[in-house]
Amino acid sequence: MPNKSFFWFFLPAGLAMILFIGLPIISTGIQSFYSQHDQVLKEVKKCDPFGCKVSVQIDQEASSKIREEKPLGKFNGFGTYIDRNHLAFDELSELWGESNSTGEFVDKVTNLPFYKALIFTLTYCIIVTPCVLLLGFVIALSLNAVSRKIRGPLIFGTILPMIVTPLVGSLVLFWMVDAEGIIGANLQILMSDPYLSVKSSKTLTWITLIIYGIWHHSPFAFVVFYAALQTVPQEPLEASIIDGASRFQRVKHIILPHIYPVVTFVALISLMDNFRVFEPIIGFSAQGSAQSLSWLIYDNLVNEEVILFGSAAATSIMTIIGIAIILAPVLIRTWREFRTER
Repeated sequence: MPNKSFFWFFLPAGLAMILFIGLPIISTGIQSFYSQHDQVLKEVKKCDPFGCKVSVQIDQEASSKIREEKPLGKFNGFGTYIDRNHLAFDELSELWGESNSTGEFVDKVTNLPFYKALIFTLTYCIIVTPCVLLLGFVIALSLNAVSRKIRGPLIFGTILPMIVTPLVGSLVLFWMVDAEGIIGANLQILMSDPYLSVKSSKTLTWITLIIYGIWHHSPFAFVVFYAALQTVPQEPLEASIIDGASRFQRVKHIILPHIYPVVTFVALISLMDNFRVFEPIIGFSAQGSAQSLSWLIYDNLVNEEVILFGSAAATSIMTIIGIAIILAPVLIRTWREFRTER
């Protein structure tokens, strides 16, 4: 395609990306360098027949005036990034000096808000992503081999988790794992423990969230892989069957190399989605046992006292950086292979 034609072809998408992705990210980055203004306090004297009392209240008028003059807040530089709710550099130094062993230091670090959320986010991402890829590929292979007469209903049943809204799906599973739900009650019978509760156990809560993530995201991988399987050339497959190749050998040497770009695409999308895990935590009311980076952003924005825009912005930027770091190896490898093919 000529460069001029490509420019006009890409221009609408490029403008949309700048408007709806680039500018909001820049705005968020700027906001992350500011923190909320300190509340202006004033003494209020209240008198009654029994005497006078002096109380301290927030001066709403003065506070509003400051916010109007400096709507972004007060400049804090990288202070928000290194405070206790984020990278916590000062706290890490103190914990390192107080800890008697590496294990004790790690245990204390995992109690800091940002690192606690980061650990769950990475655990969820590392476990769910490969399981989604594997399960989606196995289902696609299986359904591609069944009779066409029953393939339609099976495909519909397979993509059903993708049709269900994430929040609704998590709520349904939340009710099922309740002590009176079908899963929770059967677990109590299976474990011979009438007091067993998935919701009160951190480990069981993490397992439930991970299982839900695999269940919800696998249909997307299946749909993409199933479509890719329809493009696999039949001649090499027929020749390999004549040569006596097993099904595993055909999958390994013919099918996987052919759909490798699709596998890379699904892996990238899954990594980004899983790193931003949020809905299951809200649906399961699991914030007491599992917090993600996205949940930290939400928590800052629904603060009852003061909305922490600067803190939420800093966490958002760090989340974007984390996604970029995770995707970098896949993107670099894909780029190198593309250059080699050229």
